[in-house]
Amino acid sequence: MSCYPLFYFTMRYKKLFVFVLFLLSFHTIFAQQDGYWDKTRATSEEITVSARDRIVIKTQDFPEGTTEVVFRITLLDKNQQLAGSLVSVLKSIPDPTGISQGSAGAVFILSKISGDDTCKYAIFTSADLAKQYKENGKTNNACLVQDKPVSKDAKRLSIDKSSCMQSNKGNLWFGFESKNWIMNQKIILEVVPWVNKKLSRGWTIENRKSIIDQCKTSNLAQKMSNSDDFCVCILDKIQTKYTFSEFQKLLAVERAKAYKDFGNSCFGESNLSTAVYEDLRKQAAALANQGKHGEAIQKLTTIINDGKATALDYNNLGYSYLVTKQYAKALKFLKEGQKKDETELLIQLNLAHAYLLNDNFSLAKNIYKQYQTQNVTDSLSWTQKIKQDFEAFKKAGIVSKDFERVLKIVD
Repeated sequence: MSCYPLFYFTMRYKKLFVFVLFLLSFHTIFAQQDGYWDKTRATSEEITVSARDRIVIKTQDFPEGTTEVVFRITLLDKNQQLAGSLVSVLKSIPDPTGISQGSAGAVFILSKISGDDTCKYAIFTSADLAKQYKENGKTNNACLVQDKPVSKDAKRLSIDKSSCMQSNKGNLWFGFESKNWIMNQKIILEVVPWVNKKLSRGWTIENRKSIIDQCKTSNLAQKMSNSDDFCVCILDKIQTKYTFSEFQKLLAVERAKAYKDFGNSCFGESNLSTAVYEDLRKQAAALANQGKHGEAIQKLTTIINDGKATALDYNNLGYSYLVTKQYAKALKFLKEGQKKDETELLIQLNLAHAYLLNDNFSLAKNIYKQYQTQNVTDSLSWTQKIKQDFEAFKKAGIVSKDFERVLKIVD
């Protein structure tokens, strides 16, 4: 009889077994990317509690970024030893949610053995509260109380569900009360913190918000109507390069340089630059339409100073200078705009206005006559635009005897 079918069957299931192992290991590796059990900062205490006595145990300092802890309490008879430490058990659980997914996880971390003795316990978030408990046995201020005597217990305390972690400052205090009226008790307390890798760098919500708030006061951010994306980009770069404590230890000039460098990077590697200047143009146009030409000048000047101006930006700035009777400045910026685009008739027209209002009728006349047969836009003639501008100048309190002379030339 051939052994091929049996061999084929065996090899097939062997491959399936290897594949399942791969999936399990793959899941474990990627599940642990968000955090880890910190065995170096785990608490493991063997406590002897005298009959009818109370005792308080402070945990090891929790590392920065601790978002939850798992603890296990086991009471042992004389000479009993734990079958396995809590740290070794948790190696098989890739993240704390595995403990909360039904009763199986909780049972898994419970000690396999315990003695006949029982005790009550309570958990406190400060040394003062724990001291009061030791003195009077009151548990009013405890964040967790186990009033029913137990021989073993295990729980997970998470920052999103337990007040023990929400108000935690880096330690917990476990208070035990012996229920043995005759003999001493042997209690094993084990506490293992779970550390969120991102939070372990010190970037709490408050710390991240402080960076965002400071970013919003920067010159670049203030040019934007909405600087949220820009400031989040800077925050991401700072978080990647520094822990919060490292960033805080930088000199003020070093922090300022970091903001500037990261800001320039964020500004350049996205569409923020284009969006910012388009937004400034819209703001300037709206302000000009409201007659707030002084504020419009500030917006347009920012665009020009940053080297992002178009010919029309110079034109709009020149016009705002004209209606605010700053004729020399109007002439300066309109000439700059003319260099960018000599074919833009709106600039040529405002340049003519600037010469006229600067008492240079001869130069103004030449420009007015040169383009009188053309349109400044697809639907607005050169002459119509002159008439509109002169009416706008009169409303702004700008009057010239030469307005009528110009109109006679172009009519």
